[in-house]
Amino acid sequence: MANGQMRSVVSPLMVFNFCMYAILLGIGGWAMNQAIDHGFIIGPGYNLPTHFSPIYFPMGNKATGFFVTFSLIAGVVGIASILAGLDNYRSSDSTSRPAAVSSALIAWALTVLAMGYEYDH
Repeated sequence: MANGQMRSVVSPLMVFNFCMYAILLGIGGWAMNQAIDHGFIIGPGYNLPTHFSPIYFPMGNKATGFFVTFSLIAGVVGIASILAGLDNYRSSDSTSRPAAVSSALIAWALTVLAMGYEYDH
C-alpha cells in the first residue's frame, strides 16, 4: 500500500523536474546561441585580444559563461536522471533504484554547482 502512495507522489515530481530541466535547457541554449552569434570575429591580419574567450557573452558579467555552461551540463544530466527515474518508476522491482538515485544525486550536485557560490573572506 505504501508503494502505491509513493507512486502517486513521484509522478508529479518527475513531471515538475522534467519541466524545470527543459526550461533550464531552453534558456541556457538561447544564451549560448546569443554568445555564439555575437562572439568575436577574427579576420586575417587581426590579432587575438589579450583575454580571448571563444564564447563571448554580451549579457551579464565574466561569470555568465561558466554559469551557462554548467547549467547546460546540469540540464542534460537532469534529463538523464529523469529517464533513469522513469525506468525505476515503470519497473516495480528495486533493481533499478540505485541507478536512479545515483543519477538524481549527481544531477542535484551539478544543479547546485551551476547556481554558483561566492566565497567572501
